[in-house]
Amino acid sequence: MSVDLNAVRRIAHLARIEVTEAETPHLQSEINAILKFVEALDAVDVSGVEPMTSVIPMRLPMREDVVTDGGIAPLVLANAPVTEDGFFVVPKVIE
Repeated sequence: MSVDLNAVRRIAHLARIEVTEAETPHLQSEINAILKFVEALDAVDVSGVEPMTSVIPMRLPMREDVVTDGGIAPLVLANAPVTEDGFFVVPKVIE
């Protein structure tokens, strides 16, 4: 697969990149080189290879889903400049 100059202009337009006419041939060769590399990767046999999320095998640490910081609302509200009825008081931002 290869792209022509019209495709390069369209890609630049869709990406909102300003490209001069002098730059389009260079970008065409760059895009074609990328596509050639992807085609080479497509030729690699990956049957039997499991998908990976990391280059080294690891498991994410899991924790129990329990509330451990409840009951400290008064301590948290003590840091606020203004409170009312157990809530933060903030300036009105929408009229």
